[in-house]
Amino acid sequence: MLFTDDSGRDWLAAARRLPCGSIVVLRGKQRATLLDRLRPLPLRLLVAEDAVLAGEADGLHLPEQRAREAAHWRCRRPDWIITTSAHSLRALMQLRHVDAAFLSPVFATTSHPGATVLTPVRAAFIAAHALVPVYALGGVDARKAPLLAPAFSGIAAITALC
Repeated sequence: MLFTDDSGRDWLAAARRLPCGSIVVLRGKQRATLLDRLRPLPLRLLVAEDAVLAGEADGLHLPEQRAREAAHWRCRRPDWIITTSAHSLRALMQLRHVDAAFLSPVFATTSHPGATVLTPVRAAFIAAHALVPVYALGGVDARKAPLLAPAFSGIAAITALC
């Protein structure tokens, strides 16, 4: 899974390298433009925080502080993929009505410098207790990804996929 941001990276090139059916979470000010550019690709597109724009995509991604909204959107849009972020066991255990969660940051990350890192061991413990599929996010790259199996359903990245 690929998360976009406002860094100016070539998200179209990064998305083209993903396997068919991969998910791209469109974040930042360029969400609408990216949605238009990525729509022809064989990917699943989720829009972060904007339910109106998500209506033109495959679903909605909510930040942890808005995770409770998932119940509302699940009722209104049962066809959507709905995901959220989580940063602790407590947050993950409170999740309902979502298809998956992104647990972060597992490792130190350039996109959130100074954030408290969960570490692979603690993150795996948290993921093992989840009621929904959990994807590792934050500092994940090809070298670190093998440290995460089998506790996670998959990985998500920003810079490692660009």
